[in-house]
Amino acid sequence: MLRANQRPPSVLGDDPFSHALGPPAYESDYERHARLEREIEAKRISDRIDDEIRRDKERFKRAKQDVKLLLLGQAESGKSTLQKQFQLLHSPASLDAERASWKIVIFYNVVHAIRSILNGLENWGHLVHQDLSQPRSNSSEEGESFTPVTRSSITQLRLRLTALVAVEQVLADRLSGGLKITGGGKNGVYVRSGWQVTTQVSVTRNKGKGKARSTGNTPEDTDPDELIADVARRLQIARDDIISLHNHPAVAKLLDKKKIRLEEWSEFFLDQINRIAERGYVPTIDDVLHARIQTIGIAEHAFVVQHNNRTVQWRMYDVGGARGQRHTWAPFFDDANAIIYVAPISAYDQYLEEDPLTNRIEDSIQLFSQICANKLLKNVHLVLFLNKTDLLKKKLARGTRVSKYITSYGKRPNEYEAVSNYFKTHFVQVHRSNNPGQRVLYIHMTSVVDTKATQTVIINVRDSIFRGYLKDAALV
Repeated sequence: MLRANQRPPSVLGDDPFSHALGPPAYESDYERHARLEREIEAKRISDRIDDEIRRDKERFKRAKQDVKLLLLGQAESGKSTLQKQFQLLHSPASLDAERASWKIVIFYNVVHAIRSILNGLENWGHLVHQDLSQPRSNSSEEGESFTPVTRSSITQLRLRLTALVAVEQVLADRLSGGLKITGGGKNGVYVRSGWQVTTQVSVTRNKGKGKARSTGNTPEDTDPDELIADVARRLQIARDDIISLHNHPAVAKLLDKKKIRLEEWSEFFLDQINRIAERGYVPTIDDVLHARIQTIGIAEHAFVVQHNNRTVQWRMYDVGGARGQRHTWAPFFDDANAIIYVAPISAYDQYLEEDPLTNRIEDSIQLFSQICANKLLKNVHLVLFLNKTDLLKKKLARGTRVSKYITSYGKRPNEYEAVSNYFKTHFVQVHRSNNPGQRVLYIHMTSVVDTKATQTVIINVRDSIFRGYLKDAALV
């Protein structure tokens, strides 16, 4: 019988590593106390790292169960307004808490609109090469001019509004915090994601300073931020002049001839100037929905959705739509559950600020084509919002012809149903030609500033996304 040689016993009789790691043989009391303190600290750090790893694993596990929704589309398409509508539906308290921080944005929107009107009037005046006392020519647009009375009234309004428009750059600097973007348009003011918190902190730091110091009035009578209080006073003083400028026949004529181009939100705030210029003004939810500011970076919004007795966390990502920001989209494609693509079909007479030769509708269709063709998104639930239908109707009612800007529209009727169906057909064709997996495209005609109608659409979209999520998770 073969016997294997047994390993000889250790000379030391136990584990040599224990001796190597053990305390020194002749350790003093002081050295022993210091060593034990180091061991306790090392154990505390090790436990903290273990806890962080455990929490990261739990967060990752929960994140895999979250619904990840991307809001995509070109700049000024209405994505941020749609995000606010989701917030209003699922986290109304958080949107209500932000209302005060939007005051500076609304003030900037108003002042910027006034500046745009005054600049347009000035530029038009430079085109006049004939005696202002002569009647305008009917044969040439370049021959049109203002009468001396008209020019005098505009000059007076300009002088009285000088103090107000002077704060435009100050407001822009406060909002942007020094952030400068190249290639993002001609006159854009950009803010970083989470700017609302920064604004609230700024208000707190300025509380009680300068002209905005408490005067014993009610809290709403005086703004704690010196800059906002100063702009509010200027608005109160200039209110009647703003109304006169907005309603001036010369402004109406130049707007009609597109010699002046105002942002889409301008009319809303100029129509509401009596309320906005009131002492103690606080933005309403409707004001917040109409307010416009361009955001740089990715804005993440989380909210809880309940559906059929099941609660799931949704994470919505609102990404910048300017050409220079679209490269940031790709990292979010990998595990997205759904995409809402927002296309402004009222933009048929507009061009990209980054590229004045590219029509915004054409750019939106091309961008949608890229989304549909992306292999990472082939199984993503896809929803298309053909947005700003309210503005489309207004433009068509004013007689702004689609065929002048979209030549392929031809001689089709310049009416809402015909125009909206024409654009809808183009988006459907793009999806069909880039849809080998026969994915369903859900289309909604929207005006996301209309809260009642948009909330109904959001509920329908939410439920359809949720059903797809449960199906993919093998829970139905």
